[in-house]
Amino acid sequence: MPNIAEASAVPSGGLKAPSLVALAAEAIRKKILAGELEPGERLLEEKLTDDLMISRPPLREALRLLQNEGLVHTVPRRGTFVSTLDDDDAYEILTLRSTLERMAFELGIPVKRPELLDPAREAIAEMERCASEQDRGALVQAGYEFHFALVRIADHRRLESIYASVQQQLLLCMSRNLLARERYFEDLDQHVARHRHLLELVDSGDTDAALTELAAHGERSFATQVNGSHSEAEA
Repeated sequence: MPNIAEASAVPSGGLKAPSLVALAAEAIRKKILAGELEPGERLLEEKLTDDLMISRPPLREALRLLQNEGLVHTVPRRGTFVSTLDDDDAYEILTLRSTLERMAFELGIPVKRPELLDPAREAIAEMERCASEQDRGALVQAGYEFHFALVRIADHRRLESIYASVQQQLLLCMSRNLLARERYFEDLDQHVARHRHLLELVDSGDTDAALTELAAHGERSFATQVNGSHSEAEA
């Protein structure tokens, strides 16, 4: 990994570069979302400072940022750990997401203004880049941006606010879903193609077809595998 301290230097153009803390937080965030740091795993400061080539003060501040996001949690006298989601957590988060996205489709299709789909198209392009580079952590983040962009077609501020409020929990679920799907059902290119197909149906203006695809979108998620008592979960 490149030296984060060097990457944080202010560029010659005078624009302020991301801070060392922000860069460290992003690097750890991507490791979590890529599954390189597993749920429940203890984050060892000595290893992270070596891997990221930074000192402990910015690392600890980065971990505090990630704790505020809900991606990690600290246990007094034990250390910092990657957050976990039990089956009930996953069921509640993913069914909430499914309900919100269905509502957005019902309100937003046919799409009122073509430019409302531009962020979704940009997210798909980023997902394609991430898949080609095998960057799973960034792919999860781009996947969230894609789904959030589709929620915004409803042009409903409170719906957007509720969806955004569970962003980090959704990212954890989407990370686990990507790993499960890649292991059993699809490669990264197929994962992106499935999202592109959903976008095409939304763009077509066929509400029923888009809703049917949205429901099928989550048929093979980790939640349906680990929790047979809950039959619905979103991918």
